[in-house]
Amino acid sequence: MKLLPARKINQNKFKEKWVELQAYCKTKNTWGLALINADSLLDEALKKKRFKGKSMGERLVDAQRVLTNNDAIWFAHNLAKKAVNDSTMKLKESDVKKSLVGFRQALRDLGALE
Repeated sequence: MKLLPARKINQNKFKEKWVELQAYCKTKNTWGLALINADSLLDEALKKKRFKGKSMGERLVDAQRVLTNNDAIWFAHNLAKKAVNDSTMKLKESDVKKSLVGFRQALRDLGALE
C-alpha cells in the first residue's frame, strides 16, 4: 500500500478562520460556536494531512503521535461534540479556554498555524 504524501497546508487560510472563530469568544452565548468551528478546523487540517479514519475521532487516533497534547485535544473534541448536540448547554469559561488552547496547539502541531 502506497502512502499519499501529506498536502501542504495553507497557513493563511487557517489563520483567517482561527481569527474569525475567536470572535465567538466575546459572549457566553457563542462559546459553543467557537468550539464547534475550532473542532471542524482541526478536522480539516487532519484531512489535509491525510490522517486516516472515517470519523474525526479515528483521524485523531491516527494523528496522536504528532499531537503534543492528546488529552487536551480529546477534552476539546468531546466538549465540541456536546455543544453540537446540546445548544442550551452551559459552558464554563475555563473549559472553553482549555479547549481552544488545545485546538490551537493541535493546529500548530499539524502545521496549520504558526
